[in-house]
Amino acid sequence: MQDNTTPQPAIEWPTWLVWLAIWGMWLGLVGSYGSIPAWISTGLLIVLLAWYMSFQHELTHGHPTRNEALNRLIGLPPLAIWYPFDTYRTDHLKHHDDAHLTEPGVDTESNYITPEQAATRGAVALWLYKSQRTVLGRLLIGPAIVIVSLGTRIVRGMLAGDWVQFRIWAVHLPLVALLLWTLERFTALSAWHYCFGVAYPALGLAMLRSLYEHRPGALPAHRTVINEAAAPWRLLYLNNNYHVVHHAYPELPWYQIPARYHAERAAWQAGNGGFVLPGYVYLIRHFAWSPVDNPVLAAPATAPQRAAKPVRAAAKP
Repeated sequence: MQDNTTPQPAIEWPTWLVWLAIWGMWLGLVGSYGSIPAWISTGLLIVLLAWYMSFQHELTHGHPTRNEALNRLIGLPPLAIWYPFDTYRTDHLKHHDDAHLTEPGVDTESNYITPEQAATRGAVALWLYKSQRTVLGRLLIGPAIVIVSLGTRIVRGMLAGDWVQFRIWAVHLPLVALLLWTLERFTALSAWHYCFGVAYPALGLAMLRSLYEHRPGALPAHRTVINEAAAPWRLLYLNNNYHVVHHAYPELPWYQIPARYHAERAAWQAGNGGFVLPGYVYLIRHFAWSPVDNPVLAAPATAPQRAAKPVRAAAKP
């Protein structure tokens, strides 16, 4: 692939339009909650909050503005409740150390553990790890694991004198409280339902994207997926399905990623060792309750053989 940089516009209209669409639809849905069937409003809100989390991902990489402080202010509103933007931004940027992708204890978004770590875990813990390599486990249990992990993290951090986490949550929790109070006071949507009936499954939907976007591999270049998803999924995840392109050019805005990929499609697929998937529906069909791979790394790490084989793009749902 050519190492060229696409000039960035002064105003990223596509990203600003996503921001306006998210806020416009959110205000409309929560404001009119109860006027249409609740299952429709709830379903739309779940998708919308997952989309908002994709938008927050863009913010971490310098979009839609080049001003980090402004991007932070745009991302702070906790529409999705559970994950503070500041924590996500710090962890995600550390994840972009491509030489150490998937490595436990190094990659902040690794889905894997070492054999030594597995030997110290109980049966329940190992089952939870394996559940996160399935679609249903990711959707249903994954958010709870994230929530508990974040809670444990702040307690341990404060006990160890890490006041960075305290400051992050000192901003996040009052904003969450204000949001939930506003919903209770001015809409028909209860805080309880918003947290657990909307934001919880939205987090699971957002996490579906990362179910199999990285795999262990001897070569770091072979660890990142190309998921040739259908258009609705690409919009939901703001083209982060072309994940190998995003890791190669993390500064590239979401709306320029497809052109960069399709201009050298064969080269991208050869470069990542044929780690190509035909869409998220493919993952749902084949790995709803069967793991995509083993969360316990082999020694030495090798790429999983089942789902890692090249898949014809024509099979795309």
